[in-house]
Amino acid sequence: MSLSLNWNSEQDAIQIGEPLIARLEELLKIAAEAEGIEDGEVVVSFVDDETIRQLNREYRNIDKATDVLSFSMLESTEDEPGIVYGTDDEEEDDEEKAGPAGDEIGDVPEDESYPDPIGDIVISVQRAIAQAEEYGHSLERELGFLFVHGFLHLVGYDHEDEESERAMFGKQEAVLQKAGLHR
Repeated sequence: MSLSLNWNSEQDAIQIGEPLIARLEELLKIAAEAEGIEDGEVVVSFVDDETIRQLNREYRNIDKATDVLSFSMLESTEDEPGIVYGTDDEEEDDEEKAGPAGDEIGDVPEDESYPDPIGDIVISVQRAIAQAEEYGHSLERELGFLFVHGFLHLVGYDHEDEESERAMFGKQEAVLQKAGLHR
C-alpha cells in the first residue's frame, strides 16, 4: 500500500491544476515520512469562505470563516457514535447478496486493497489568497502551509498551548523547507 491524495474543488477563485496537486502530493510524502506514516488516504477540498464558515459553524460552533479545517479518521471522541455496518441477524436471500460473478456484494478482491483513510482537509482558497498577500509570499506556499498544517492536525498535532504550537509549527516549517517552499 501507499499514500494517496484525492482532491476536489468547490470554489471559483482559482483553477486547481496538476502542478498544485503534484506539490501537495510531495508535501504529503515528506510530512508522512517525518511522522512514520507509510500508507493511507488524505482528501483535500478547496472551498470558498462561505462553505468553510458553514463547516466551522456546524462542527466547531464558530460562526466565521477560517483558513483550514481538518477532520481526522484516526482519532475519535468519547461521545462520537460508532459506525454500524449491519447486524449479524440480518438474513438475506443468497441471490440478493450475490453480485454478478457470484461474489458477495461489498467483498474486496484479494488482490485489491484500499488505503485506510487518514482524514479530510478543507482549505478556504479565499483565505489562502488573502493570507499569501498579507504575509508577502506565494499562493503556492500558503496553500502548502495550510495543507501541511491540516495534515499534522489529522495525525494528532494541535496548538492549544505555547509548547505544542512551537512543536507543530516547527514540523510544518521543516516540511515546507524540505520541499523548497520558502517564505
